[in-house]
This record gives sequence, structure tokens and C-alpha cells, in this order.
Amino acid sequence: MSESSQRNSTAQSKLTQGFIQITRETFQRNACHEYFFSSRFDIRTFVKILAIIHTIDTINDSGFLPGIHLGYVICDTCADASKAIQSALHMLSINNTMASQCDLAEHPLKAIIGARYSEVSIAMARLLALSMVPQVSTRATLDDKLRFPSFLRTIPSDIHQTRALAHLMAHFDWNWVGVVSGDDDYGTVALQNFLKEAQDRQVCTAFQEVLPHYLGHDDIDRRIREVAEQIQSSKAEVVLLILKGQLVEKLFKVMIRKRISRTWIASDSWSMSRTLARMSGINKIGDIFGFHFISVQKHQACLNSTHTVQLYSEKVATWSIAHALRALLKCNHTICSGERNLPPWKVREICKLFLIISMSISSMDKHNSVVFEMLYFEVVGEYNVMTSLLEISAASIEWATPNKTIPVSKCSESCPPGTSKKISTISCCHNCSECEEGTYTNVSNLHNCLKCPNGTWSLRGWRECQPRTENYLRWNEPFAVSFLAATGIGFLHLFSILIILLKGSQSVVFKVAGGKLCFVMIAGLVVSFSAVVLFVGRPNDHICRSRQTMYGLGFTLTVSCILVKAFRTFLAFLGDRNQQHMLNKFYNPPVIIICGTAIQGLICLFWLVFDSPKLERRIRRQTMTIELQCIEGSNWGFCIMLSYIALLAIICFILAFKGRKVPQRFNETGYIIFSMIIYLFVWICFIPIYVTKIQQRSAVQASAIVVSNFVLQRERQSDCQRSNQHSFCHFLCCSFLDPPLFVLHL
Repeated sequence: MSESSQRNSTAQSKLTQGFIQITRETFQRNACHEYFFSSRFDIRTFVKILAIIHTIDTINDSGFLPGIHLGYVICDTCADASKAIQSALHMLSINNTMASQCDLAEHPLKAIIGARYSEVSIAMARLLALSMVPQVSTRATLDDKLRFPSFLRTIPSDIHQTRALAHLMAHFDWNWVGVVSGDDDYGTVALQNFLKEAQDRQVCTAFQEVLPHYLGHDDIDRRIREVAEQIQSSKAEVVLLILKGQLVEKLFKVMIRKRISRTWIASDSWSMSRTLARMSGINKIGDIFGFHFISVQKHQACLNSTHTVQLYSEKVATWSIAHALRALLKCNHTICSGERNLPPWKVREICKLFLIISMSISSMDKHNSVVFEMLYFEVVGEYNVMTSLLEISAASIEWATPNKTIPVSKCSESCPPGTSKKISTISCCHNCSECEEGTYTNVSNLHNCLKCPNGTWSLRGWRECQPRTENYLRWNEPFAVSFLAATGIGFLHLFSILIILLKGSQSVVFKVAGGKLCFVMIAGLVVSFSAVVLFVGRPNDHICRSRQTMYGLGFTLTVSCILVKAFRTFLAFLGDRNQQHMLNKFYNPPVIIICGTAIQGLICLFWLVFDSPKLERRIRRQTMTIELQCIEGSNWGFCIMLSYIALLAIICFILAFKGRKVPQRFNETGYIIFSMIIYLFVWICFIPIYVTKIQQRSAVQASAIVVSNFVLQRERQSDCQRSNQHSFCHFLCCSFLDPPLFVLHL
């Protein structure tokens, strides 16, 4: 049977193995050599030995095997594989000679229980497999039936423990953990199983360190210091220790000395160690979690006092062997009639059957479930191996972190809203990239940014989408208010002059100033000023077409009137009579005005028909605004319209320049020259500004139109001062209309 004996009152008891034999009972104490010596007595192992002895006594006293008395030998493995093999050879021998497989039928040894550690059980299992002697372990979990055909266990596969560990880490979102394991078979297999389960649960290892499992190894202290330095330097706040309790104790002593605090995850080999729980300074190294297998109804009082839960596996192992013997010996209530010289391999087959039945009954009982209890020096949760469900009582956990919150152990920080997670070469590590324009994330750790719904937009790194705002020259903008005020003043001036002209329409001075031509020019300026108003407010296709057409026709009409005035002055004071007589044929004011304006009308008509101005919605990814702008359609149409007005202005300038030497009293050419030069200068400056300032084109053109209109209202102060009649009316007309056209001498 499996447990340990006591070397002396200060020696540590190791998990051992024994055997069940028929008809006699013995108790053998074999001391550990100084090479295997350990300094402490393990009361838990000793209690398990007593539980097996008590179970054997119960079987013998109950008459479960009539006429058969079960005996046992207890050997101490000293937690060493070599010592375990020596003990197994001793139990298999007959008269100090190794028995053959055929001789074992008469050998009293029928089964072995043990050992505690997997690496010790592996060494024994390889030896016992040669004779197919059943080996029943209450702690070790060897799943390879090809390598260990005679090995049996009373607990679930170790893969359930590693799966539970991965579930625990995933539950608390610990995806960046360190692992320290032993270099024995148990540590290697458990590590591989954990890595597989961790990968399925998106848990990655920050480091993997291996320690020698033998405590007397020459490099054990140096390796523990190196592992401590690795733990201290790593970002991982959670460390899994797949080690024996003695190695964990050595490591924790270094942790306490260095004042290193982490969250420690214990394998089942040390999760219930009271020695570690009573270590001095253990409360300074952080939280410790571990899993321990139970298979009966849980009572915390029993767990803390008599350890009844932990002794269940020992009882199952002993009773399964007894049931196997009862079946093979064909026992009833009074006698066992079967052949007593049984080969051990037959016991193994029946014992395996009873172990499977025992585990199945336990797992199906609604009051008893096959679970791993998650321990934090107290039970805080459980993992059911049948359903793979992890239940944790978070309220009962008092975290050792400074702010009493769940520790964070991640390779990378969480990606906040407005960013997306870009996985790096390591699946648990990632970079946070800001969402591009037009995309967003409103929760953390999304792998892809979401597209904004129709009608909304977002800038780079935004966590929500918003409707875009339309941008155009609004009525309340200072710039719009300024030139609208100027336009209002222009309308007021024109209205005042119109009143004056109407009052003096029958005078000679009115006729000399051009007569009805004054009303035509006022009409052209009104249309041109009205076009300015259409440059403010939300545009549309009709407004875009109307404002360019109104300006082109209205300003052309005004310049055509100035052309008539300049041509008349030029002809009046032309020195060559023959040339004057010839050019006088072309002087026909209505024809000049109509033809000049009609040509502009045709230009605008072709422009509107073939590629008219229209509204354009300029959307840029980097802004939340939609630029509403009128584009001119065909740039050729816009250029020809402006060029035609410029051509008329140049003709006016040439005619006025040639007639500049007329008598001073009749000299109106100076003001025409000045007005045309200013107009041409304004529009020459307008071209580069209009081309470069795309977003301000409406404001730029509206300003140019306002300035051009006021240029045609240039004050001719000197001519007004020469008139002595009706100075008030003379001042208004000279102030607000072009002097060459509208000087009134009332």
C-alpha cells in the first residue's frame, strides 16, 4: 500500500508504496540514506498511511473477504525515483531473488499503492509494467497507457488540472503569465498539457523556467536565484508553479527576501501545503491560488480539521483492490472458493473496472461531484471536470494589490475606445491603432474599427460618429456681414440718386448728363449689387447659376454705359473732322449698350447650356465639415465672361485716355481712366487669390464685386465744386455715381 514511514521524529515522511498480501500482515520500516535525508516530518502523509491501515483493518474485520486476511508493507521512497525502484524490487523479490512473471502467481504481492509524486510513480510504473503488477496512485496522474499499462489512479487525469488552471487565468483575463516547472516527467508533462490548454484559452507565457526537481542538485540555489530575477524583471504579474512543495518553499524564501509580490498559481503538488501556509512572511508575496481534487460532499469544517476529503482517494484505492480480490476469489458471505494463487495482472483488470465504476458513481451523485476546489487558503471556487465549468466566489477574495482590485497580467494594455487591436507575432500581445477617419470603436479591445453609418463621420481616433456640419458663407459671419453692409449702403446710395434723377428728369443738365442712360446704369448696378447677396447663405444649383449670370449681365450693362460716355467724349473733341465724321456713324448709344450686353448674354447662355455652374459638396476625410461651394462648371465660360468685361473696360480706358486733353470744364475722362484702372487692378488681384483660396472663393468674388461696384461710384469732387447751383443734389450725384455720366447742374 502507498504511504510513508517516519525516519525519526525530525525526519520528513515521504509518499511510499506497499503491497497487499494474503494471510499475513507485516510492517517494514526502511530508513532513508543520508543522501535522501529531509528535515521535516509530513503529518499529512502520515495521516494518509493511517487511513489506508484503517481501511485494511475495516475490510479484515468486516469479513468482506471470508478466510482471507489482507496484509501490507510500508516503504519510504524518500521522494526519490531510485529509492522507489529499490523498494519496488524489494517487494517483488522472493527470498531476496527477483521473481519471474510466472512465479508472481504464488507471490503474496497483488497490488501496490503509490507513489505521491509523478516522477517517482513513473519510475515505479516502468518497472512494474514488466510484471503487470497493478499500481494504484492517489496523487499521480500518468495518462500514457502504452508506457504505463499497469498504472491506475483514483483521481481524474492531470489534464483536468491544467485545464482548470487555464480556465482560472482566462476568467480573470490573465493572458500573460510566467511558468516555473520541474525538470522531472511530471513537470514536463504538466507543462505541455498546460501550454496546450492555455493556447486554447488565449493565455500566453511570458517566460518558462525549469528547476531541478532534486533538492540536493549542485545548481539548485543558483537556479532559484535566476528564476527569482526572471520573475522580478518580467511584466507578468501571475506565475504558475508546477513544482514540489520543497522547491516552492525555497523559491518563496527568495521572494520574501527580495520583497517580490506576485499572484501565484499552485499545482496540486503543493496547493494544500500547510508548511508553506505557515511560512514566515508568506503574506508578503501576494495572492496564492491552487486546485485540489475532491470527490465527496464538501464540508469546510472537515476540510480544515480532519482532512476527510483528502483521504477519500486512499479509501477508494484500498477498497477497489479488495473488490477486485473478492471477484477473482469468488467470495460470498461465508467463503472464498476461487484460486488464491492469482497473477497480479488479473487483479489489475478487475481493479481497473471497480475504479471506473467508483469514479462514475461519484460523478453522477447530485450531492457529490468530481471537482477541483480552487483554494486561496480557503475555498473560493470550484471547477467541475464533468462540465468544464469554473465557479468563483469573487466576493470572498480579498486581493493583495494596493487598491484591492484584481491584478492585471497582460502582455499589452487594453485598447480603449477609438482604437483597434492589432495582434503582433505573439497572439496575446497587440498594438493599439487609432481608428481611421470614418471608422470608430465604442468599446475596448475590438479587433476592427466599425464603419460609420450613413450620414455620419468620425475623425481619427474617435469613439463615436457624428453628423457632418455643412460649411458655407453664413449670414452671421463677420465677413459676410461686412460686405452685406457695404451692399446695403450701395443700394441706399443708388436709391437716393434715383430719387434725385427723377426730380430733375426734365432739366437740361439731366439731358446733358446722359438722360435716360442714367437709369440704365443704375439698373445695372442694382443687378450687380443683388448678385452679391446670392453669395451669402446655403447655396444650391440655381443660386450658383443666378449669381454669376446676374453679375456678368449687370456689370456688363454698367460698363457699356460708361463706354457710351467715353466714346461720346472722344468724338466730341476729336481734332480730325473727317475721322470724327466717320466714327460718328458708330455712335449709337442704344445699339452699343444692347449689343455689348447681348454679347455677354450669349456668353452666359452658352456657359449655362454646356457646363453651367453647380453646387459641389467638398468632403475631406480629415474634417467633420462638408464644404458647400459653387463650382463654375466650365472654367472657360467663367474666364470668357470676365475677360469680356475686362475687354470693355480696356476699350473705355483707351477712349478716355485719348480724350484726356479736352478742356477742363468738359473733361470727364480722368475719372473714367481712374475707375477702369482700379477695376482692372481689382480683378487682376482676384485671379490668384481665387485660384489658391478654394474654400473662400465665394467671399473673395463677392468682395471683388462690391469693390468693382463702388469703383463706378467714384466721387468726382473737383467737378462738383465747379457747380454753384443746387449744391446738395450736385454733391449726392457727384459722390455716388460715376462723374463722367452723372454730373448734374441743377
